[in-house]
Amino acid sequence: MILVSACLLGINCKYNGENNKNENVKKFLEGKEFIIVCPEQLGGMSTPREPSEIVKLDGYDVIKGKASVINKQRLDVTKKFRNGADEALKIAKLYNCKEAILKDGSPSCGSSYIYDGSFAGKKKDGLGVTAALLIENGIKVISEKEL
Repeated sequence: MILVSACLLGINCKYNGENNKNENVKKFLEGKEFIIVCPEQLGGMSTPREPSEIVKLDGYDVIKGKASVINKQRLDVTKKFRNGADEALKIAKLYNCKEAILKDGSPSCGSSYIYDGSFAGKKKDGLGVTAALLIENGIKVISEKEL
């Protein structure tokens, strides 16, 4: 079973109320068992919502309590991101997922890059909170770009 970011399959759960529909992901999943999640919604965030970024570090540091996730209004939303990651992990374990395809760049799902916390569109190497938690628990995480 494969865990998949819901936005990649056309679910309008992205922060701005839109999606990141990706035909390569849809094609790759044909004939395979998968389950979709949106960690940010699972964490209790609405859609649409203010964009959020991890400040300075990355998802591993959020899990360890060494970094925060803030939204564009400068409100701390770390707890919601952590709760969403925990819920995504519960689902992954429940369905015995060994792999996840997550949306790169997201503060939840980024697997090779995230944004730097400045809300200036600056990318940096790093993982989102959910991606980091899944990897820590032995689940292989790839982005839509790696298919």
